[in-house]
Amino acid sequence: MAEPAQRPIIIVKRPKKGGGGHHGGAWKVAYADFVTAMMAFFLVMWLVTAVNKDQRAAIFEYFKNPSMQEGKAPKAAPGALGPGGASTSVINLHGGLDSPKARLRQNQGFGALQETRPTTVEEAKRLADAAERKKLESLLEDLKKAIEQSQALKPFKDQLLLDITPEGLRIQIVDKQNRPMFDLGSAKLKPYTAQILSTLAPYLTTVPNRISISGHTDTTPYTAQAGYNNWDLSADRANAARRALESGGLAPDKIARIVGLSSSVLFDKDNPRNPINRRISIIVMTHEAEESALKTDTAPEVDPANLPAAAPVPPPPSPPAR
Repeated sequence: MAEPAQRPIIIVKRPKKGGGGHHGGAWKVAYADFVTAMMAFFLVMWLVTAVNKDQRAAIFEYFKNPSMQEGKAPKAAPGALGPGGASTSVINLHGGLDSPKARLRQNQGFGALQETRPTTVEEAKRLADAAERKKLESLLEDLKKAIEQSQALKPFKDQLLLDITPEGLRIQIVDKQNRPMFDLGSAKLKPYTAQILSTLAPYLTTVPNRISISGHTDTTPYTAQAGYNNWDLSADRANAARRALESGGLAPDKIARIVGLSSSVLFDKDNPRNPINRRISIIVMTHEAEESALKTDTAPEVDPANLPAAAPVPPPPSPPAR
């Protein structure tokens, strides 16, 4: 019996259809870079809006020069935080911590914004003068706004002259033709003049500076009574202005000086009899001007050793014997 023929074995290979091959994690790296960049961007935006102008300038300067000191060598100074960072060496390597202009306190950590302190007396005085001038300029703007908005001051805005002088903020109340500040030849204030001074008084209390008041006249001679002249009149008018300011709420100790200058300081030198020369000048003095003004009236310093010896005090008389 014949053997059956063996059938050939047929192998069918069917390829599996699926997604693409493995691409690796490169996209994750790109995405991480994108997220980091966005985080840095929003951090910078927050930092720009969260700090003031001076702090932004300090940050800008830090990134220009991280060592906080101008470099003089082509190679940055080594430090614990890398080249150009703060030096921790016993020897001064001119790192950030070795800079005399910006001492950062260790307990607040590196990168904390610190307010640099003045290094000299002159620098401290300059900063104080700048801050004081800024306050006076702010007061000047407040007064200008008040004059425009106040019903009591607006009609007289052309008679209120405001400016900044080396002595401080000056407020001048001047006479005008047919609208004088005082009665003719008198130290009595017109009602509207008293109202102007009372309105100005609260603004003068907003700054700690003391004020000086001076009275001025024109060159027209004053011949009302024997011995009373423009010197007396200008001093009396300055005192009348002082009383009106105190009635408006100005503390008496805010007044540093009352001066009557007659016609010695003319506003219009070309026309000595111009009504504008008759005025009251109020100066919100700087501290330097105040010290200079008061120094002229203080007694000179005398060494106690050079003072004359006091005369001996005689003993009291003994009671009579009874």
